Amino acid sequence: MNKAGRKGWSCTWKFIMSVVLTGTILMVYGTGLSASSAESQLRPGQAPEQILTGQSSMQVPGGPASGHTSSGTPADPSQHKRMAIIIDDAGNDMKGTSEILATPVKLTLAVMPFLQTTKKDAIAAHEKGMDVIVHMPMEPNKGRPEWLGPGAITSKLTDEEVRDRVEKAIDEVPYAVGMNNHMGSKITSDKRIMSIVLDVCRERGLFFVDSRTNFRSVVGELAITKNMPPVGNDIFLDDHNSKPHIRKQMDLAAKRALDKDVCVVIGHVGHTGLNTSAVVHESVSRLKGQIEFVGISDLVRDVWHWQAEPKLPTDNK
Repeated sequence: MNKAGRKGWSCTWKFIMSVVLTGTILMVYGTGLSASSAESQLRPGQAPEQILTGQSSMQVPGGPASGHTSSGTPADPSQHKRMAIIIDDAGNDMKGTSEILATPVKLTLAVMPFLQTTKKDAIAAHEKGMDVIVHMPMEPNKGRPEWLGPGAITSKLTDEEVRDRVEKAIDEVPYAVGMNNHMGSKITSDKRIMSIVLDVCRERGLFFVDSRTNFRSVVGELAITKNMPPVGNDIFLDDHNSKPHIRKQMDLAAKRALDKDVCVVIGHVGHTGLNTSAVVHESVSRLKGQIEFVGISDLVRDVWHWQAEPKLPTDNK
């Protein structure tokens, strides 16, 4: 090779090496930028590869955690539309009790203490897989005293007497996981008394459901201050004893469950028991696939994320 040729080859070789070196520098620099950017996005405890791959750390919309399949089709259309039906006034062999207990979904039976079938009804509901709560008699603003039943909480009781009556009522109702008020429009607006009632419930591992017989109720605000779930009734099914009315109320409850995801309703055995149980049965069948019927304890756990931490023993199980 002559001198001119050697000079041309040298220039070409220098140019090629310059391009290679420049490319290598850019690749290294670019990788460094990428890693630096990923590190700046890290959450505590997250590995860099989770950001870089975009898979491990990110929920796929409509994935299992959201209750949908990868195609976006609900895995269970009713799983986020739930209704808890509480049936009050059990415990005294009331009309409609056996029909309610035969309902093919999970309900909640509110059982009055110290009556002839208190234990029988509570045990039967538990064996059917239903929730049981204490239906605690409480003084109303208006109403006949004889409607209250034995062991009622009245405004003239001392703090010690209130505590004693609530304790005994809990012991009287087997398998109780919660409590609600029977009547009680006067007591549920009384902070002194309701504070004691909620304290006893919390100590025994029970939640309290405000039946909302008084719009001035203090139960919800007190429950929050005591780290208890502010559970309350949304709709009374049978404030009028007719099937058309109860159906209308059930339709309102279904609409609320579909719109708000959850609904708590209260019906009764006794005077309205046969009509209420009949409408509940037909509604359960009609709404199947749209709404899931659950016990009130399921909503307390899943909606309010509350778990019982009893500080005193409960002898009613």
